[in-house]
Amino acid sequence: MKQTFEPKHSYARAFGVNMRISPKSAQLICKVIRNKPLTRARRLLVDLDAKKRNLDGKYYSKTVKEVLSLLNSCEKNAAFKGLEAEKLFVNASAHKGSNLRRRRRKGAFGSTLKNTNMEILLVERGKANVTKKKVKEQLNKKSDVEKQIKKDEQEVKKELGKLKEEQKVLKHKVDKTVGGHLEKKDKTLEKELREENEELKEEIKELKEEQKEMKEDVKEEVKKDKKEVKKLEEDDKKIKKDMGVKK
Repeated sequence: MKQTFEPKHSYARAFGVNMRISPKSAQLICKVIRNKPLTRARRLLVDLDAKKRNLDGKYYSKTVKEVLSLLNSCEKNAAFKGLEAEKLFVNASAHKGSNLRRRRRKGAFGSTLKNTNMEILLVERGKANVTKKKVKEQLNKKSDVEKQIKKDEQEVKKELGKLKEEQKVLKHKVDKTVGGHLEKKDKTLEKELREENEELKEEIKELKEEQKEMKEDVKEEVKKDKKEVKKLEEDDKKIKKDMGVKK
């Protein structure tokens, strides 16, 4: 069976040859699901099969079962190719298959059989469907980031407090040793203490700089998360508007 057309985007294909369904019914179902997202198309077919919805008072049960089976097969092909299910759109087409007849009985030539050739393409295009669940996950992620920022700030404050206490102890030792009459050994000790004090000052300075950089990085991440959440909410509103869902 020849392919109807070659999509510009990535796609998966499935086709059925000489399917024992009515070409007219198959063309109608294909027209209904064409250019719809995969999730909406599948939901419509499942509802028709369960007789929860109808098309002009008809369910087209036999045709719907065959189309749904072919659609599931095409979805597996798309998963094998690594396509994102949320970005897949359906393109379906059907036409009359080859002429087949029943074996002769009383008639001269026998009766013709219903025969249909069908092709389903799942094309990866557009943005993924945004759901409330995704928006909530993004908001939860934002709150987790803020909690982590506060936790990191508290840990940095504790470390700074410890360093300040150690610095006070060292200063006290240095003042005590300088106040008395020191020998050469005591002077070397004083020098070592001063050097350690300078090193501690440098470490505190580095910690402050790291804390500052960390805060800036976290602020940028929070800004990015806010932008993503805003985009998701806007996309959700657009999809709801397109589907005719009231706020």
